Amino acid sequence: MMVLLAVSAASLAQTVTALKHQPPDGVGISFQLTDGTVLVQGNGGGDWWKLTPDNTGSYVNGTWTQVASLPAGYSPYAFASAVLADGRLIIEGGEYNFGNFDLTNLGAIYDPKANTWTAVAPPKNWSYIGDSPSVVLPNGKYLIGNKLTKQLRQLDPKTLKWTSLPSKGKKDFDSEEGWTLLSNGTILTADVKKAPNSEIYDPVAKQWTSAGSTIVDLHSPSPFGCIPYGPGGTLCYYPPGEIGPQILRPDGTVFVTGSYTKGGSGPGNTAIYDSLTGKWTVGPTFPNGDNAGDSFAALLPNGNVLVEGDSGTSYEFDGTKLTPGPQTFGSLMVLPTGEVLVGGGRTAVYTSSGTYQTSWAPALSTYPSTITRGSTYPISGTQFNGLSQAAAFGDELETATNYPLVRITNNSTHHVFYARTHDHSTMGVATGSATVSTNFDVPATMETGPSTLEVVANGIPSVAVSVTVQ
Repeated sequence: MMVLLAVSAASLAQTVTALKHQPPDGVGISFQLTDGTVLVQGNGGGDWWKLTPDNTGSYVNGTWTQVASLPAGYSPYAFASAVLADGRLIIEGGEYNFGNFDLTNLGAIYDPKANTWTAVAPPKNWSYIGDSPSVVLPNGKYLIGNKLTKQLRQLDPKTLKWTSLPSKGKKDFDSEEGWTLLSNGTILTADVKKAPNSEIYDPVAKQWTSAGSTIVDLHSPSPFGCIPYGPGGTLCYYPPGEIGPQILRPDGTVFVTGSYTKGGSGPGNTAIYDSLTGKWTVGPTFPNGDNAGDSFAALLPNGNVLVEGDSGTSYEFDGTKLTPGPQTFGSLMVLPTGEVLVGGGRTAVYTSSGTYQTSWAPALSTYPSTITRGSTYPISGTQFNGLSQAAAFGDELETATNYPLVRITNNSTHHVFYARTHDHSTMGVATGSATVSTNFDVPATMETGPSTLEVVANGIPSVAVSVTVQ
């Protein structure tokens, strides 16, 4: 099944191609693992599956296998999440657990090598986490905000110990916010409760400062009053509304999308933050009364932002305008092929026209010329983490892909293999000319002989180098 849409005025051509083998339980959310496979939560919530590309590197023709289940008592929806620098996946909290609104404080880490989930204890005195904003800092630590307060906690993935970080200067609680990692290691958010205010958190200074007004309103008014939770439903959560996803683009601007602003419908506004000048400008409104409240967005290799409207219409933002595209219903995540995996009931890949600028690509400086199956090697260069986290939701369900993958292609058979990467030297974005590094494990079962090796970040590959696999 293929749906082709051509937009001549914008010189865009987008295709949506259904996967040959559909996941057994759909795709609620997907995560790019560092061995080239994709881990997904089934729509049922409690089941998890792995998509493995075929030997040509095709995800469209890939196959599914079921992986380990979460610890007993934990089946969340709308949680905080991230792939860590060591290659593991962490999920924290959940607005719902087993379909019940309880803002659970449970959490777990998935180890792809061992195919196991390990429970993670919540931060001290945090009885609730729910659908909280979170981000992996450049130093590899995992930062999460408390949905119900202004509090911040940081997890050390090596020790699984939480520490408290000051949140001095925060104007409102962290609920419904999206966090975007900037090139200088700070975090941008557009407030929801205090809209149209925006703020930046500096993990070094450990404080929030104002980033100014977004000019236009990006949040939707909440249609709810008190939502009961806690023991016997005795506590009240007052949601501040919704906002859309925000994505850092290669030029240093952040495209921030809005939910509907009044009357229970669109149109949704957008705004653009220039992280180099600290200035906001007004972006285009969504066509046809659409909006992107609590929806998905991904950065395409061509530098455009793909954002999913609440109507199901996809749009590409090229820095100036929003161009409507095919219908996509579900999560969005960039694959190493440059395609975007579209989740939901009918899983597919989205492909756009255009390509990346060579200056955006990772570049290799040191690498082994001969590699042995089953062995681990260091590799270094520049821009291994890409120029952006490349994925966002309104707040929770973070699926950032700002980490390096290593792809090896055999010269004779043209078969494609991914070598698991781990222990990246940074989890920052747009690291420029700074030398960064990672480690990769050569698959024990891969083919031997002359091959090429690439580092891929956010779907953009480095120039291939020659290696010999033995």
